[in-house]
Amino acid sequence: MARFAPPILADDGLHPDQREPVEVEPSDCLTLHRRRPQARAATVHERRMMRKPLVAIIALTAALAVGTGTALATSGAHFFHKASTSSVNGSGALVVSWDEAGVGQEQVNYILSADASATYACINNGGHHPQATNKETFNGPLSSPETGFLPENGRVKGTLSVGPLSAGSFSCPSGQTLVLACVAYTNITLTDTTNSVTETFADTSRVFLQGIC
Repeated sequence: MARFAPPILADDGLHPDQREPVEVEPSDCLTLHRRRPQARAATVHERRMMRKPLVAIIALTAALAVGTGTALATSGAHFFHKASTSSVNGSGALVVSWDEAGVGQEQVNYILSADASATYACINNGGHHPQATNKETFNGPLSSPETGFLPENGRVKGTLSVGPLSAGSFSCPSGQTLVLACVAYTNITLTDTTNSVTETFADTSRVFLQGIC
């Protein structure tokens, strides 16, 4: 005849079938899966270390930008001084010619300036100047408009003119004609405004009517 083991009693001496059921809240249960650890906030030192590469990149970018600006400002543009000439044409205008190299392939802009003097006189129909008082001399600075030239193989060979000064309101009496007697130009400079390079030229002058200037 089979024997059965007696049921094991709990500490309270009650048989398991005699206990009342106990409700268990879900929050009291232990989960089978371990919770993921929360991300730890970076410390001040770690944040500083993370910023260092970014600061280095910014500094390098700034340095490259400054270097590029300097290279543009100190380009190889230069004038051949022996090719720089100045003269006065038949209308009394200042004319300069030049040869500049190292300017690249883009348009190059120039301004011609000088201190000018122009003397106007009155002559009669015979081409003579009857009175020494019938003349007027004008002095002042002159400057041409900014004019662009296209280089050929990184070089500009050009010519610009400016002047002469106007006679203004000076006029001649009836029967006489106003003429330009003489002109003079000093402190002549040609400025390459694109590359910030300046060339100077020799003073020049011309007399059209003898005995006046």
